[in-house]
Amino acid sequence: MDPKNLRYSATHEWAVLEGGTCTLGITKFAVEQLTDVVYIELPDPGDNVFAGESFGEIESVKAVSDLYSPVDGEVIAINEKLLDDPTLVAQDPFGKGWMVKIKVEPGSNLDKLMTLPQYEKQISEEHH
Repeated sequence: MDPKNLRYSATHEWAVLEGGTCTLGITKFAVEQLTDVVYIELPDPGDNVFAGESFGEIESVKAVSDLYSPVDGEVIAINEKLLDDPTLVAQDPFGKGWMVKIKVEPGSNLDKLMTLPQYEKQISEEHH
């Protein structure tokens, strides 16, 4: 996926809405901060997630970090490949490293999330 077409949360998740399905992952910046990802915990399909709440964890050699959903909805798919090979997230965070697909309520949007330029500005301010 093209990072320019995604929306971003302050907690470094990316999201894209296609029809009523929101696909989530974490950004390249987040992966670089974590360094070597060793484990990813994801919810089960059928689980409900809520905007601003944790839906799973990502563990690196450095730290364990929560993964936060930017939307309310029901998990309809998880990226099973990440459970076997969490390094996919580092190799291709905007593609093969996607994490979950969430069925959102009709009329949901990602307007409250940042655009790529807004997210890049946040990153630069965090590290100066």
